[in-house]
Amino acid sequence: MPKENLKTLAQNKKAFHDYFVEESMEAGIELRGTEVKSLRKGQVNLKDAWCSIVKGELLVNGMHISPYEQGNIFNQDPMRVRRLLMHKREIMRLFGLVKQDGYSLIPLSVYLKGSIVKVQVGLCKGKKLYDKRAVMAAKAAKRDIDRALKEKNRG
Repeated sequence: MPKENLKTLAQNKKAFHDYFVEESMEAGIELRGTEVKSLRKGQVNLKDAWCSIVKGELLVNGMHISPYEQGNIFNQDPMRVRRLLMHKREIMRLFGLVKQDGYSLIPLSVYLKGSIVKVQVGLCKGKKLYDKRAVMAAKAAKRDIDRALKEKNRG
């Protein structure tokens, strides 16, 4: 099996801070005009983006794709709602989980798979403040341990 050519264009680091990612899946995205050129230049922001399911379609809201500088009147609205492409069965399964269990659908990253733009969507559950503090404390402790081991090996 050949190695896939993946190039990450943007990551939603805030999502990993604010949510527990239970499951992630890949979706295509419907783009118009010069949006692909802007994406290839990395002019995309996922910071406050979220996904919703309306009339059986998976939509991404709050995803900012900057207008292409060399574009013209065909540039699109940077904050427009874009459709994500997944199988109907997968969308309905996600719809059931989001409605029933209190999950959220959050775009985690945008990347190129070959020449096709893909979005990684995460099924996430919100973190409480004490969860965030616990994760930060664990990271700090690990960093201190690694630093101490490095000092010991050096000396």
